[in-house]
Amino acid sequence: MIHASICTIGDEILIGQVVDTNSSRLAAALEEAGIRVTRMLSIGDAREEILNNLRNELTVNDIVITTGGLGPTKDDITKGVLAELSGSTGYVEHAGQLAIVKDILHSRGLDMLESNRAQALVPDRCEVIENHLGTAPIMVFRFPEDSFGATLYALPGVPFEAVGAIPSVMEDIRAHFPLADILHRSIMVFGIAESALSELIAPWEDALPEDMHLAYLPNPLTGIRLRLSIYGGNREEEKARVEHQLVRLKEILGNKVYSDQDDTLEATVGRLLKAAGKTLSAAESCTGGEISHLITSVPGSSAYYLGSVTSYAVSVKEKVLGVPAETVERCGVVSGEVAAAMAEGVRRVTGSDYAVSTTGLAGPDGDAFNPVGTVWIGVAGPRGTKTVRKNFRNDRKRNIERFAAAALDFLRLTIIDDLNN
Repeated sequence: MIHASICTIGDEILIGQVVDTNSSRLAAALEEAGIRVTRMLSIGDAREEILNNLRNELTVNDIVITTGGLGPTKDDITKGVLAELSGSTGYVEHAGQLAIVKDILHSRGLDMLESNRAQALVPDRCEVIENHLGTAPIMVFRFPEDSFGATLYALPGVPFEAVGAIPSVMEDIRAHFPLADILHRSIMVFGIAESALSELIAPWEDALPEDMHLAYLPNPLTGIRLRLSIYGGNREEEKARVEHQLVRLKEILGNKVYSDQDDTLEATVGRLLKAAGKTLSAAESCTGGEISHLITSVPGSSAYYLGSVTSYAVSVKEKVLGVPAETVERCGVVSGEVAAAMAEGVRRVTGSDYAVSTTGLAGPDGDAFNPVGTVWIGVAGPRGTKTVRKNFRNDRKRNIERFAAAALDFLRLTIIDDLNN
């Protein structure tokens, strides 16, 4: 199996000023191609640190990918260090990248400076993959067997450019490395804690063939992705074996499985609504528009989503959604009765077939009746209105995410129940 290391370069990563998202995207692409990522490193803008760490990584890996340190300012020293590491004796101007630099500057109404032109200068022992999204090219250093016998890809650090370079880098890797087949299949699970899920499926997991690997990948917005993987072997033959195991797993989990692919709750709800020819609206209090954001992030959601009311204040709940003041006074704002009235109110206002609502306490404070993390969810539809109470013990941001995800899942189960009855 081919092994790879990912190295981010820049003091801004080490001091927490910038969050490294490049490594996760690169790692996912490498894993998908059957390449095992052995390590992720963050290295500061210091010559010796860069040299020593890259020498170590090139010694024990087939591929090293760096991001960062290729800009036009004085603190961007990666190119010079890579020239030294590769034994380059000088720099050459890459005509294709220079033309891109000129086009980018022209489109922004900027003059060409020497620092901009220098972006197209590359060490004479590297190959170039043109970067059409920025001024710094992707540099490829192929070290001979009597050196490291590895390949280093140097990418810009700007996430838009680094992620944009991934297809070209992976194309080059496939052309130069014998990659093994790898098969991944996922199912998406919601409404059960990771520990409880592990216990529930333990007999099934223990009986898996030795060459099948199960991973639990939790996310507050999407639940738990269960991924089965097989490394090596014949892809088509292994696909049938994995499908057989997933059929058994779905029998155990029932409606806790919401998709048999890498998916989201909002996309699943959208497919259900579209297939049934139904529409949706939302009335949000504690989630502050998060549900609407998730729903409308799905391409084509305009076919079934009509709109929402973010009724944060009690006055909006009463005046816009028609929640009775008497219900608020008697039951409290965070209650099933208010959640039901909110869902029915926005359904009436928009004319949608279904409506989902949330009212709760994301934090930092609770009230006399409900602890922080309490949410009431309402769903109004053709067959009536349902409510459910959930409690999550997280910080405010995480509670809002969990509230929204729980609301989408409750909506999903309601629609499925309606379709089956």
